[in-house]
Amino acid sequence: MSDPFFQPVSGFDLPRFAGVPTFMRLPHVTLEDPRLAEVDIGLIGAPWDGGTTNRPGPRHAPRQLRDMSTMIRAENSVTRVRPFEVANCADLGDVGPNPADVADSMARMTEFYARVKAAGVRPLTAGGDHLCSLPILRALASDGPLGMIHFDSHTDLFHSYFNGTLLTHGTPFRRAVEEGLLDPTRVIQIGIRGTAYDFEDRDFAAAVGITIIPIEEFHARGVNDVMAQARELVGNAPTYVSYDIDFVDPAFAPGTGTPEVGGPNSFQAMLCARELAGVNIAGADLVEVSPPFDPSGGTAYLGVSIMFEMLCNMVTAHGSA
Repeated sequence: MSDPFFQPVSGFDLPRFAGVPTFMRLPHVTLEDPRLAEVDIGLIGAPWDGGTTNRPGPRHAPRQLRDMSTMIRAENSVTRVRPFEVANCADLGDVGPNPADVADSMARMTEFYARVKAAGVRPLTAGGDHLCSLPILRALASDGPLGMIHFDSHTDLFHSYFNGTLLTHGTPFRRAVEEGLLDPTRVIQIGIRGTAYDFEDRDFAAAVGITIIPIEEFHARGVNDVMAQARELVGNAPTYVSYDIDFVDPAFAPGTGTPEVGGPNSFQAMLCARELAGVNIAGADLVEVSPPFDPSGGTAYLGVSIMFEMLCNMVTAHGSA
């Protein structure tokens, strides 16, 4: 049983529209708090979109995701997992970015997550654009390359944008492979689709051994079969999970900067996260929610629902460790 301090505030005790909105109504524990040593899984905001190349806005997502996450309750009604009773979970606050400096923001994130890792806490991050994943991986892969299960419309494997810019939300996993943060033979990218500039990204994937599941194959095979392949490919070794909300069809998740039609519906999107059961998740993120394009908050609510499914699998792995 988790420490009572780490239990979320119940909607039976305080209305969900009241109080300070932390992730899933969990206690806020800073990196300086002595209780950080007791945290198993830390929910973290990365309010930064300095890598965005078209429609900005994900820098505002952690606040909206926190607000919508007050609707998350104590139990997964399908798996019956009660994550807050299995592991000590807390909101560790936001990484403080430098919105005028990409390199400084990334250094700040890497330093923050290095402290999280040193404390023995596994992070579940709310981005931010997808470039946020790179500094997180730089911290988490300090002991060796990780596998990765990646849900997205885009590979984010391009070499560069705009005549040599190496750091954008379309390049993080190219850099991660080049830097030895990811083992490409244990990386699977699911849902890839949309019109293309060229096939440079997919050619790179093929050359290094990354597995790509295009959306046509995803729909033809179904969630269960594709996720069985994903679990087999990453095996039991530490694995990062990166979930771009634009993996979901924009009919269900319009609040994102680079939407692509033809994706899964909201149920399939949640089921993919649920089917991560058994994966040794070293850390995970949910990125690219853009509140300016999400006036109803529906995209953010789907995002935090996906985060809850990932959290349930992270704590299950913790409980069996």
